[in-house]
Amino acid sequence: MRWFAVLCLALMLNGAASADDPTPLYTVRDGLYVDRGTYKGFIYYGDQCERCHGPEGSGGTFAPDLTESARKLSQAQFEQIILDGRRNMTTSVHNIMPSFRPNPDVMENLHHIYAYIKARSDGALERGHPEHLEDRTGSER
Repeated sequence: MRWFAVLCLALMLNGAASADDPTPLYTVRDGLYVDRGTYKGFIYYGDQCERCHGPEGSGGTFAPDLTESARKLSQAQFEQIILDGRRNMTTSVHNIMPSFRPNPDVMENLHHIYAYIKARSDGALERGHPEHLEDRTGSER
């Protein structure tokens, strides 16, 4: 249980901006160029999430559109579902998302994955492969 408290503290310190923190959750310029964290989110989303949730979080055969979910859920709610998984069992739908808590790649990049999905959800990031801001400007601003 102590490891969980340490993990939560680390996520809070390294995660997205709070009301008191002026640091933006993500930075997108010209709909294509993103900060390093959002780019990492794109990479880890592609590696861990895309097979079920489809390209750019737009939904897939097995799982819902995450850009819609990011409009309805807080960051904490969104991340909790990733950590604990989810069961959606009705007469017409049988969706089970596994817990990604045992996956160190997801755990270490959870806030980056959320930033990527949120940028897509907010319409700030266009569809397709984003580029690093530093590729455009020579240094990330």
